[in-house]
Amino acid sequence: MSLIVQKFGGTSVANTERLQNVADIVTKTYEKGNDVVVVVSAQGDTTDEFIEKAYEVNPKPSKREMDMLLCAGEQISASLLAMAIEKLGYPVISLLGWQAGFFTSTANGSARIESVDPNRIKRELDQKRIVIVTGFQGINRYEDMTTLGRGGSDTSAVAIAAVMHADLCQIYTDVEGVFTADPRKIEDAKKLNVISYDEMLELATLGAQVLNNRSVEMAKKYGVELEVLSSLTRKPGTIVKEANKMEEMLISGIAKDNDVARVSIIGVPDRPGLAFKIFTKLAAKEINIDIILQSIGRDNTKDISFTIPEYQLEDTMEILKCYVETIGAANAVYDSNVSKVSVVGAGMETHPGVAAQMFEALFDANINIQMISTSEIKISVLISRQDADQAVTAIHKKFFSNK
Repeated sequence: MSLIVQKFGGTSVANTERLQNVADIVTKTYEKGNDVVVVVSAQGDTTDEFIEKAYEVNPKPSKREMDMLLCAGEQISASLLAMAIEKLGYPVISLLGWQAGFFTSTANGSARIESVDPNRIKRELDQKRIVIVTGFQGINRYEDMTTLGRGGSDTSAVAIAAVMHADLCQIYTDVEGVFTADPRKIEDAKKLNVISYDEMLELATLGAQVLNNRSVEMAKKYGVELEVLSSLTRKPGTIVKEANKMEEMLISGIAKDNDVARVSIIGVPDRPGLAFKIFTKLAAKEINIDIILQSIGRDNTKDISFTIPEYQLEDTMEILKCYVETIGAANAVYDSNVSKVSVVGAGMETHPGVAAQMFEALFDANINIQMISTSEIKISVLISRQDADQAVTAIHKKFFSNK
């Protein structure tokens, strides 16, 4: 007998027909003698609809009340799925995040899981019940409900799998696994049978929407083997695991991230410590900095440019407008009409020339590069947003055509 954690995203539970399909998947897993814990997201576009309703009532709602509202989405999914499983004649119970033992930090909207107490889940499994848990949420030390941010249900599922030492954590989506590019955009995108934690983490962080990057990070930390697969086709998916005995591909995938903005601080005095002060201010407000570029000094000044998530642009500019004058810089400007395109692959470490091929593909497509960032297993470029889809197509063709 195995313990299987299964997570179903919003598209998998979007309507009655799909809920019944999920109920069939879950009960077939249960029939094989497995203990089954299911984690669900809100149905379809429910979260976006809730956010829209909130802003109709109050353009600046508090984060606490937003969490109270958004937690309802997963509760609806969990209870409806439980009803669908009940109809099939199987023992089942649905639990809210706090009932399932999720304790989080106090950061409403982007809380971190601090601990998971699995005792309630274990008791229900001992009663031979299928346990359905609302993903994306928990409770903080003030007994307020919190949410984990976009993609938080993936993290909820991996956390349960980790604390309960599950044999497998399956992440069901609307695609059949992890592909070399978005199969909905690139016709010849190829499905990967296996991918390493590090490669998947880079792809998730860089904009691939198959898995939440925090969930991959947690899976790697606790050695949770993941399978990414479709709830609609029921074909074998992609296994995410350690790369020790895997045959490494040169490039595993190409990711595009439109949720990015470039910020530039113009005319920063050319003296030690100012970059440290600037980024310390941003870090204090939990602004995520990615690509950083500093120009060669001129007239005793320099320009510092960096990228951030677009949703943090307003907070970033508010901080900089108050601070630019303090340090003697000329101005702070931004461009939100940009995208980040990245190639990822563990094989890049031992194969020179990947950057040259990537840049050649962009040159052939007449696409200008604004910024570049590299690591052992990824190369990212910042380009105009209008060129992003064309860039992904050109780069994918360069690395994967005729293979």
